[in-house]
Amino acid sequence: MTMIPAFLLQGDSGPAVGGGLLAMGGTMVLVMLAIGVVFLVAAWKMYVKAGQPGWAVLIPFYNFYIWLKIAGRPGWWLVLLLIPLVNLAIMVILAVDVAKAFGKSAMFGVVLLFLLGGIGCLVLGFGNAHYVKPATAVAR
Repeated sequence: MTMIPAFLLQGDSGPAVGGGLLAMGGTMVLVMLAIGVVFLVAAWKMYVKAGQPGWAVLIPFYNFYIWLKIAGRPGWWLVLLLIPLVNLAIMVILAVDVAKAFGKSAMFGVVLLFLLGGIGCLVLGFGNAHYVKPATAVAR
């Protein structure tokens, strides 16, 4: 004997609720996809402002290499991003360096680029920030 779920025995409310949940889930997926595309476009614009190819945002690991170049750090730091816990410290340093490279404060880098993820990319990409040579690249 097969067991029939209780919500199917209660008339039409069960499948309607299931369909509503499915529609809500599908809507959430579309909203999250749209937000992801906006952040991707913002990062693309930020890379272009820095004189780098925007398509680099789409390539894993290479996008971090370009992020290092924007920050004025050497490419071998990419290896440091693969070490657990060390990568957190390096990402904070990179966030501060990228913020300074766009004429923003270190606090902007820590809060908006590191802690709040892509919010800083939105500000740098869509805002009126201009890329200046990073301080670490000038010091060398």
